[in-house]
Amino acid sequence: MTKSKTRGGGRDLLAVMLGLMLAVWAAPARSATTQPATEPSAAAAQDKLSVTRHSILVDGQSIDYEATAGTMALTDESGKTEANFFFVAYVKQPADQPATRPITFIFNGGPGAAAVWLHLGAVGPKRIELQDNGLPGAPPHRLIDNPQTWLDQSDLVFIDPVGTGYSRAAEGKKPQDFFGVEGDIDSVAGFIRLYLTRYQRWTSPKFLAGESYGTTRAAGLASHLLDRYGIDLNGIILISTVLNFQTLAPSDGNDLPYALYLPSYTAIALHHHKLQAEDAQKLLEEVSRYAMGDYLKALAEGSALTPQARAEVVEHLSRYTGLPADLIDKADLRISPDLFRKRLLNDQRMILGRFDGRITGPDMAPASDDASFDPSLSLYLPVYAGTFNDYIRRDLKFESDLNYEVLNGRVQPWDFKGEGMGYLDVTGSLRGAMVENPHLRILVASGYEDLATAFLATNYTFDHLDLSGRLRNRVTQTYYDSGHMIYHDPPSLKKLKEDVADFIAAAMKSK
Repeated sequence: MTKSKTRGGGRDLLAVMLGLMLAVWAAPARSATTQPATEPSAAAAQDKLSVTRHSILVDGQSIDYEATAGTMALTDESGKTEANFFFVAYVKQPADQPATRPITFIFNGGPGAAAVWLHLGAVGPKRIELQDNGLPGAPPHRLIDNPQTWLDQSDLVFIDPVGTGYSRAAEGKKPQDFFGVEGDIDSVAGFIRLYLTRYQRWTSPKFLAGESYGTTRAAGLASHLLDRYGIDLNGIILISTVLNFQTLAPSDGNDLPYALYLPSYTAIALHHHKLQAEDAQKLLEEVSRYAMGDYLKALAEGSALTPQARAEVVEHLSRYTGLPADLIDKADLRISPDLFRKRLLNDQRMILGRFDGRITGPDMAPASDDASFDPSLSLYLPVYAGTFNDYIRRDLKFESDLNYEVLNGRVQPWDFKGEGMGYLDVTGSLRGAMVENPHLRILVASGYEDLATAFLATNYTFDHLDLSGRLRNRVTQTYYDSGHMIYHDPPSLKKLKEDVADFIAAAMKSK
């Protein structure tokens, strides 16, 4: 397993990388697809598509591209519509070499999140404008050209699963049929198959990219696409990964996550100057070893732990987290992410972000245990919602009076029934896909200050992906001085693009 580690010398966010602002030309929107000039199928007749033309400058290269925004009807074998999938596709022009031009299908997580986060945050030809420190400015917000787009490396298809974006279950279909692990994977796989068919991309090199629960979806899709449709992938890009939910759900019966979150606490405490270290990377490695060694052993001992040993653990945890020893002792050595978010800056009456522990907000109830407020979400949600709703109409010429569901809580309760015993674990699906497809490569991107998907939890998952070690050389792990949305940190956005470009090139050469 190749590990490429990235940590900046300073802890503060660096200046945002603003691309050259170029004129974007757009042809009049038209309802069209690229399928042959034959009678459209009943399903195709239901599609609502807008096609526009644009250009962007990336690394000094002018790229012309076609953007298709709209809905495609997903039907069953009898031709009955099951759902209308909204997507936005960007295809480099001229599109005359589909057998050598990669295509990447991209989605976010949630469950309930639209693809707008990766779309306008990192991957698409436009991205949200942020301040020099990576935070949003005052409204109104706007989009700028994205010189870190992946479009120079691959054509891009952003998918909104049913219940997100403009994607909806068809009339007469129960939306709940799509709100679960199996229904979600089955329907998204159906959309991918349909897109490859309609746009004649079956022979193209194929990639998936998912963030958060989108990584869970991607792992499930890897095996489902292969087994159900014979679609083999060249690579999967996993951003802020969760494959085994046991690693992220601390509870009375599950001590493992307490250890796996520990180095993330250290990284965040360093950022807020609650800890000091001459070499931050070396300290994180030390904490990771302690977490998986003495700390995990102490948690396993429970009440059998001697008073002296308990005192030593308290001392280590206080030194590694910046939290008071008394608080750690009262928590029985078990520091949950919410406890850490509430207490690290409690003396300042500030709460940490869950998606990004570097971001803080006022804690209006500092004496309570309520950690429901996440300043690293509330700051960005209206930025994505506002800019997308303007962009889709003004630039991409797609019209809909539906609410674009950026983050839809109505997909809950999500049916997590699937692989695993008690906790959802799709590691087996990914392992199976890698065994069946010896050319499949994996890129794993993790943020150090992410309290939603801890980087050591991701390490643990991939350390247990294949105990024989036969698959490790096809997995590359990268790390960033950032949170869950890695790309909100300007240097990390640039580094992510570089890592993805290297990964796609390597996957294309895989023999």
